[in-house]
Amino acid sequence: MTTDRALQGKIALVAGATRGAGRAIAVQLGAAGATVYVTGRTTREHISEVGRATETIEETAELVTEAGGTGIAVPTDHLEVEQVRTLVARVDRDHGRLDILVNDVWGGEHLVVFGTKMWDTDLDGGLRMLELGVRTHVITSSCALPLLVRNPGGLVVEVTDGTAGSNRRFRENFYYDLTKNAPIRMAFALGEDLRSAAGTAVCVTPGFLRSEQMLEHFGVREENWRDAITAEPHFAIAESPVYVGRAVAALAADPERARWNGQSLSSGQLAKEYGFTDADGSRPDAWAYFEDVVHGGKEATADEYR
Repeated sequence: MTTDRALQGKIALVAGATRGAGRAIAVQLGAAGATVYVTGRTTREHISEVGRATETIEETAELVTEAGGTGIAVPTDHLEVEQVRTLVARVDRDHGRLDILVNDVWGGEHLVVFGTKMWDTDLDGGLRMLELGVRTHVITSSCALPLLVRNPGGLVVEVTDGTAGSNRRFRENFYYDLTKNAPIRMAFALGEDLRSAAGTAVCVTPGFLRSEQMLEHFGVREENWRDAITAEPHFAIAESPVYVGRAVAALAADPERARWNGQSLSSGQLAKEYGFTDADGSRPDAWAYFEDVVHGGKEATADEYR
C-alpha cells in the first residue's frame, strides 16, 4: 500500500483522465504527492463525442490538487499526433522528466453493441473503437516514451477492461474484444522494450466499475449504488474507481514493481498484494467472482469475494 507522499517529486501523465478509472488514477497519484498532467477532450468549453459535459479535465486537475498533488489539465485529442507531441514537450519544458505514463484513453462505450455479429456491426463504428482504444495508446506511447526513458525506472500503465485470463472469453463484440485485448499485449511488448531503461510496463484493469456512466445507467449514485443490485445481481461485486486508482498508485510507489513487468493485473489482485481497500473498506475481486461463480457455476455470493 502506498505511504503518504510516496510519489513526491514524481511526474505523471494520465492520458484519458476526464472521468472513471482515469480520473481516479490521477487523483490517487496526486494523493501520493505526484504532479499529474491530466488530459482528455472534454473541457468546460468543449464536449467530446462521449457527450458528457458533467466531467471535465479541469475538474480532474482540481481534484488532484485537493488530494495533495499538483494537477495540470491539458486539453488533448490523443488521435492528433501534434497535440500529443505538444503535450509531451510541455512536460519536458516544465520538468525535464516523466516518471509515470498511464494510457487510459477510451471513450467508445457509446459505440459498443454487445451480442452483434461482426458482419452486422457498423464498420465505421467498429473502426472508431479501435482508433479510440488502440491507436490513441500507440500514439501516446510513441510520443511520450522518449521522455520517460531519459531516466531509469519509468512506469507505463496500460488500462483496459479484463485480464489476460478473463479475456480468453469472447467479449461479445468483435471490435470491443480487439480493443480491450490490445492493451494487454501492448504492456507485454513495452515491457520488453523498457528493460534496457530499467522501466516497467503493466496492464491494469478494474473489475465491475462503478463509473459515473455506469451509475447513471442504473439510475443510482455512489451513496446508494446497492439499489442497482435488484436490476443487475452481479453489480453486487462492483467497485468504485478509487480502487483501481489505489492499485496504480501502489504500483508506482513500489520500488520492486519490475517483478510485474509485462503482466496483466487487476485491481483485486493488486489489493491483495499491497493491502489497500476500496473506498468503503472492502476488497472486491470481481474477475475471480465472474470466473468462479458466473462462468464456473460455484455456489457463492458476491460478498464472499469482497
